[in-house]
Amino acid sequence: MNMLQLERMKNDNGFIAALDQSGGSTPKALAIYGIPKEAYADEAEMFQMVHEMRTRIMKSPAFTKERILAAILFEKTMDLKVDDKYSADYLWDVKGIVPILKVDKGLLDLGNGVQLMKPIADLDALLARAKERNIFGTKMRSVIKEANPTGIKAIVDQQFEVGRAIVAAGFIPILEPEVDIHTPNKAEAEAILKQEILEHLKALEPSCQIMFKLTIPDVDNFYQEVIAHPNVVRTVALSGGYSREESNIKLTKNPKLIASFSRALTEGLNVGQSDAEFDKVLDESIQSIYEASIK
Repeated sequence: MNMLQLERMKNDNGFIAALDQSGGSTPKALAIYGIPKEAYADEAEMFQMVHEMRTRIMKSPAFTKERILAAILFEKTMDLKVDDKYSADYLWDVKGIVPILKVDKGLLDLGNGVQLMKPIADLDALLARAKERNIFGTKMRSVIKEANPTGIKAIVDQQFEVGRAIVAAGFIPILEPEVDIHTPNKAEAEAILKQEILEHLKALEPSCQIMFKLTIPDVDNFYQEVIAHPNVVRTVALSGGYSREESNIKLTKNPKLIASFSRALTEGLNVGQSDAEFDKVLDESIQSIYEASIK
């Protein structure tokens, strides 16, 4: 593990940029960016176009370590280059931004009010490749859609089980048990989730360091016990479908919870913009998210 990156993640101001749209979410991300499905013939062309979008973001003069701590990459992005460097090396060597890898393979069908992660059959091999590519940490997402104690326990059990394996391989995992913002009784679901997280944290060895990516809670400051826990390097928030403005307002009510936004970060960017227009929109977006993250 890169200890300089660990200290940066623990202590520096800023937020995490989520550039990890997978095969299922990439068409929507490209459409919002101004590239319709008709513009690419197959999956290979689609992923090339989204890599070009991400490259444009990463190379922008607005995308700097002063405001951005880390960036989460999709697996294919990890294996592609920005200029003459692999994406993770470009982020750290050129920009000073910590590279993180999305490792989950998507979601299972709904059961007990939740969607567990699909099995990650090639996790060991993926982590070995991530080590070669100089990745610092990982991220994996599952989703809660009902305040169902059985389902939420299963989500947290799975997240911690895979998280332990990732820690053993030398990475800092980001556990992401997302609570869907449209969940009926969302606050109740979050209460069940927090209790399960705190119970699991009690069982961790002091050397086991992890992170969390959580939906911005309905109750302000709700996750302070999680944020302050000695095993937790950092706790970040997903935008979850809220607009950037809405996400920022909610985030400011949760001190020490920082952003890890995807859609909210890229809101307003378009393939047809000049570089000057693109950089101006991205700069304003980054600044607003940064300010919300340090309040």
